[in-house]
Amino acid sequence: MKDANPGPRALLLVNAKSRSGADAAEDAETALREAGLQVTRGECGDGEKLREAIRAAASTVDMVVLGGGDGTMNAAAPALREAGLPLGILPLGTANDLARTLAIPLDIPGAVGVIAAGQARPVDLGEVNGQLFFNVASIGLSVAVARELSGAVKQRWGRLGYAIATARAVWRARPFAVELRCGGERRILRSLQVAVGNGRHYGGGMTVKQDAAIDDGRLDLYSIEARRLWKLALVYPLFRTGRHRLLADVRTASFTEAEIRTRRPMPVNTDGEVTTETPARFRVLRGALRVFAPEA
Repeated sequence: MKDANPGPRALLLVNAKSRSGADAAEDAETALREAGLQVTRGECGDGEKLREAIRAAASTVDMVVLGGGDGTMNAAAPALREAGLPLGILPLGTANDLARTLAIPLDIPGAVGVIAAGQARPVDLGEVNGQLFFNVASIGLSVAVARELSGAVKQRWGRLGYAIATARAVWRARPFAVELRCGGERRILRSLQVAVGNGRHYGGGMTVKQDAAIDDGRLDLYSIEARRLWKLALVYPLFRTGRHRLLADVRTASFTEAEIRTRRPMPVNTDGEVTTETPARFRVLRGALRVFAPEA
């Protein structure tokens, strides 16, 4: 006999290439079904195939459940926004910064429990040159870190891989000139890294700003202007807690829209992937998506 009150219909997409994805897909499906959801498994594939799967199922499901890391969430964002479907997160990546920002448990039973509770919060998205991001977009040092942080490094070292990649990138880092246009003002900076955050956490547990939130309707910028690279090691704990704005070598700003220009085009990293280049036009898209998460 059919259940008279079938549960919500969920499209489950698990990135088998994420750090825990290959082992977790079956466990995730079982847990979701036991929580009362009707689950349809889809093929994750690369970013384009992931978006195609969401668009194809948009009219037949009530939510999308993604298993993977921050790169997987980022790749799905355009299709999720188009479909208007809420997102359930199974944190199966290396850093899982979006899950940490939203206080989603990092184990499958805990994350499934949040999805089954059915509380979908509106969250903001950042946008740079049409590219969406949940956590952060950055220029400079972080791009070199992203290139050092290969899949093999993530698989072998996990979150420690971020520290290894950063150490390698720092020794090659060189300051560059930046023109920041924001709030009708124009500032010239000389920076090792410019980061623009939408959420709270990024880069394996670093904090954009101490009081940053993913639903506060603003983007938070910091620029590292230290002339001596060894200083970065000394102030690392402040970046972990978001208190780096107290440093003389770090400039900060908050805005809803801004533009960053550099002398020559420079690559821009969004949630761990290089997706565009300067000049970079930023804006916040307030309440652009709904995500299953505990109350703020």
